[in-house]
Amino acid sequence: MQRVAMIVAAALLLLPGAALAEREKAPDGARAYIMWPPNGAVIPGGKLWVRMGLQNMGVAPAGIRKEQTGHHHLLVDSELVNLDEPIPNTKQSLHFGGGQTEVRLELPPGKHTIQMVVGDADHVPHDPPIMSNKVTITVP
Repeated sequence: MQRVAMIVAAALLLLPGAALAEREKAPDGARAYIMWPPNGAVIPGGKLWVRMGLQNMGVAPAGIRKEQTGHHHLLVDSELVNLDEPIPNTKQSLHFGGGQTEVRLELPPGKHTIQMVVGDADHVPHDPPIMSNKVTITVP
């Protein structure tokens, strides 16, 4: 029985995606937040600057491994599904791998949410994840 379990475990390691890297530990007291816009803001025309903040942690570009650092990702009208995988790079999941802390967005009319998530050098969220509160904005 023990031999069967070892064979199954070994086989699982050979499957793509079966072995996930250990997530980087989040620094104590690390906090992500959105400085602008405030929750509940009404943005006429839908053009706005999003300014992201980070406390008790440093910002480093993607690919740079330095303790207690990461870089920003902005989720627009979306949520992270799997915290053990790199944050996708899509129109609704924006990467700021150069260490940027602000971005100019243009959103269509409607209600929208934005949330900032910090990723490690490989875009994987820390453990526990360092995420801002969701900010809801309305474009009339």
